[in-house]
Amino acid sequence: MSQDDPADEWLAAEFAGVAALPVPLTWGQSTLWTALHRPGLDQSMVSLRRVLPLPAPSDVDSALTAIGALLGRHSSLRTRLVATGGTPEQIVAAHGAQPVLLVRADPGDEGVAARVANRLSIDPVEHGREWPQRIAVVVAGGAVREVVVVFSHTTVDFLSARIVLRDLRLLFLGVPVAAPAGLQSADIAALEGSGTHARRARRAVAHCVRGYARLPQQTLPVLGPALTPRFGRTAMVSTAADAATRLLAARHGVSTATVLLAAIAAVASAWSGNPVVGIFTMVSNRFLDGYQDAIAKLNQLALTVVDLGDRPDFAALLPRVWRAALDAYQHAYHDPELMRAAFEAAGFPYATGVSPHCYVNDFRLATDADLTGRAVDEAEVRAAMDATTVTSAPGYEHFAWLTRVEIVDAPGGVRMILTADTSVLPPQAAERFLRGIERLLVDAAYRDVPWPFTV
Repeated sequence: MSQDDPADEWLAAEFAGVAALPVPLTWGQSTLWTALHRPGLDQSMVSLRRVLPLPAPSDVDSALTAIGALLGRHSSLRTRLVATGGTPEQIVAAHGAQPVLLVRADPGDEGVAARVANRLSIDPVEHGREWPQRIAVVVAGGAVREVVVVFSHTTVDFLSARIVLRDLRLLFLGVPVAAPAGLQSADIAALEGSGTHARRARRAVAHCVRGYARLPQQTLPVLGPALTPRFGRTAMVSTAADAATRLLAARHGVSTATVLLAAIAAVASAWSGNPVVGIFTMVSNRFLDGYQDAIAKLNQLALTVVDLGDRPDFAALLPRVWRAALDAYQHAYHDPELMRAAFEAAGFPYATGVSPHCYVNDFRLATDADLTGRAVDEAEVRAAMDATTVTSAPGYEHFAWLTRVEIVDAPGGVRMILTADTSVLPPQAAERFLRGIERLLVDAAYRDVPWPFTV
């Protein structure tokens, strides 16, 4: 890493496990591998930063032993992606050593772990040379208090990272991790070469091509010349939108994710005038037997086609979006090379240029509709809209999507970050777009909202 400091103290956590023959990338890995070679990649798509506070202080040698045992247990964590002749493969090592950065901190410095995580994630991972994670231990008061792990998203997804940290916590506690490790990345690649998976992939590809054929290729109207950087980022934090989302989910028997997806689709349709809206979402793809505990990058994009051609009210739109999203989730697991060939045969763009459609990525950890402790009276929720904040963040010159909405947790509310081409959503328009989502949610929580959905 270019961010190495001469004063850094690097240690090594030795590991031993079982080697495996080289295997192709998984379908999820292949999708991200293509994205890695596109200009302007957002590094946040590739790095998963995690901080594990230890249940009890540990000495450094014990920490290195636990980290080594973790890599010995999970072959995905000792797998490099090596491109031979232009074709990448997974190479699993039987033994080796994980570099571990030792960081000494004052006992009262609570922000050191986050700073270390940011530092370790700055430089792109050299997948052919590095292990797919960078690790640091934070020592304060003479003992290890926290472990920082920055995972490469090429090898693990969010659920995998959670399982890995669970195992690491048990290893630090000295508790034997008795259950066998779940499927690893190389195991998934082998399964994807089977006939059953090939048939599933063909069905998924056919479904996506049919859906894409229904979408308009001109989505949001151009409002003016693009700014510099071309893609702006606008963030809204709203307590009112969070409460309204939970109310709608509870009343209509759908998930909060469905409610938010419907609101975004409705506003996008109203803004563009298009009766059909295409929204891409990220799907975990853990529905197959054995995949629940897999340590691999399984998540892939799914296409949700939302048809508003008959001008439904918002209450009628919710079950429609739920069914469309479920259909998309069932067809998200696919071979990207097969998808590429099918899109090109149909004359559709695939992983090139800027997609004219919207990508919605819901990062929230808590997606339930629990209203405990939240104000739900209409007057209180509407008053909370006055406290909604909208701020700007550094943008990008290059980006893969015309619009992207990220949804993350915020204290007492929800944060939506809109990344958009400034030719269609310059800063003031981007704020109106986000506030339109909030207003629609709050209005729909307390009364029927008919078509057209105003913004």
